[in-house]
Amino acid sequence: MRGRIAAIVMAALLVLYLIVVTQLAIRLIAVDNGVSKALGVALIVLPLIGAWALVAELLFGIRSERLVRRLRDAGELPVDTLPKLTSGRPVQSAADAEFPRYKAEVEADPGSWQAWFRLGLAYDASGDRRRARQAIRRAITLERSAG
Repeated sequence: MRGRIAAIVMAALLVLYLIVVTQLAIRLIAVDNGVSKALGVALIVLPLIGAWALVAELLFGIRSERLVRRLRDAGELPVDTLPKLTSGRPVQSAADAEFPRYKAEVEADPGSWQAWFRLGLAYDASGDRRRARQAIRRAITLERSAG
């Protein structure tokens, strides 16, 4: 729940920032100076990229939460039994020891969104956020194409 509140607060702050930057860009474009106009146009691009990134991240979060609920409801969500550091992160050596099980599951059934999602969780526990997000995106794509 704390993560969801933090995401909402950060999204609201980003929206506020995008509004302010867009207003500044419009003012700069209105000035009769070539440099000001160029800066204004450049500042228009930044809010567009920021808005796209915000929407993409929110959709990723919503879709991955939906998959967590589906796995939990089906009793297929892995039980987190890994030892934790004081920070709350799993001990990497323990997570790495469990990783081959989830990788083998995906290799056995590469069309299973459930297997890909569990692999994403295993990557995350091992500290590889980039691959975790890729695996979870793959799970989202497979689940959406299946139904």
